Amino acid sequence: MDIDHLELRHLRYFVAVAEELHFGRAAQRLRIAQPPLSQQIRKLEEMIGHPLFLRTSRSVKLTAAGEELLKRAQQTLRKVAEDLHRTQRVGRGEVGTLTVGYIPTFMLTVFPQLLHTYRRQFPQVELRLREFYTSGLLRSLREGTTDIGFTRDAGTDEEGLHTELLLPEPYVAVVPAHHPLAKERSLQIRDLRSESFVFFSPDVGQRAWDKVERLCQQGGFRPRVVQEAPHWLSIVRLVGAGLGVTIAHACVQKITDEGVRCLAIRDAKIASHLELTHRQEALTELEVSFLALARKAFRNPGDQVSKSARKSRS
Repeated sequence: MDIDHLELRHLRYFVAVAEELHFGRAAQRLRIAQPPLSQQIRKLEEMIGHPLFLRTSRSVKLTAAGEELLKRAQQTLRKVAEDLHRTQRVGRGEVGTLTVGYIPTFMLTVFPQLLHTYRRQFPQVELRLREFYTSGLLRSLREGTTDIGFTRDAGTDEEGLHTELLLPEPYVAVVPAHHPLAKERSLQIRDLRSESFVFFSPDVGQRAWDKVERLCQQGGFRPRVVQEAPHWLSIVRLVGAGLGVTIAHACVQKITDEGVRCLAIRDAKIASHLELTHRQEALTELEVSFLALARKAFRNPGDQVSKSARKSRS
C-alpha cells in the first residue's frame, strides 16, 4: 500500500496503541471498536513495510521501527495541533502584525491608553506604530504600508479609503499670557481679526488648515499667518514668545505652559474631527479587533479628549 495514503488518523491510532501497549485500552481511549483499530494498524504497517508491534497472546511490544515512529508521530501530532491552534488565533485576530499610523495630536487623547489596552488584550500581535502628518498618513494607507490610521480632518472623499468620525473636538484660541484677551475665559472669533497668527503649513493637512480658515471667515477675516511651525509644541511656544496667536484643537491645552492662555471660542460653528481611516477592501480579523477597541475607547464619555473640551469651556 502506498504511503501517500497515510492519514493523521493512522498516526493517532498508532500512538494510542504504542502508549497503552494494549489494543483494548487504546480502542477505549479512541472511542472506537477494537477490530477497526487493529485493521488500521495493519494497514499502517503495510504502508511502512515493516511491523510496528510484536504481538503475543499476553503482551504488545514495539519493534525498533515502532519505537522510532512513536517519537516522530508524537512530534508530528503536536506540531499539527500547534499549527492549527495558531491558525485559529490568526483567524480570531489574536496573532500577527498590525501597522497603525497616527498624527501627533492623537498622543494628547485616549490613544496611548488604547494602545496599552490593546497590547494587554492581544500580547501576541506585533503592533507597529508610525507617526505622520495627515497627508503622509493618507498616502501610506492608500499604498498599503499602513493598515489603520488615526487622522484629523481627513474628510471622506479619499479614493479607496473609508473614514469614520471618532470624536468632534472643539477649537480653542491660544494667546500670549500678557495679551489683553488673556484675562478672559472665552472670546468670539471676530476678536482675533486684527491678530497675527502662528500656524502650521497647509502642506501638513490641507483640510485641517481650511477648517480654521473657514472658522476665521465666520468672524469676517482671513488669518494673517506670520510664522509657520510643523508641531503644536513649537507653535504654542512661539505664541508664548509673543509672535502671534493661534487657533488649536482643545487637546493642545495639555502641552501649554504659563506663557499662554487657552480661551474657549463661543461662536465656533466648526469643530475638528478625530477620525479612524482604513482601506475599503475587506478587513482582516486583526484590523476588525483593533477597530472595535478603538471605537469603544473614543466612545467613553470620560476620555481625556472630552475632559479637554470641558476644560476649554470652563
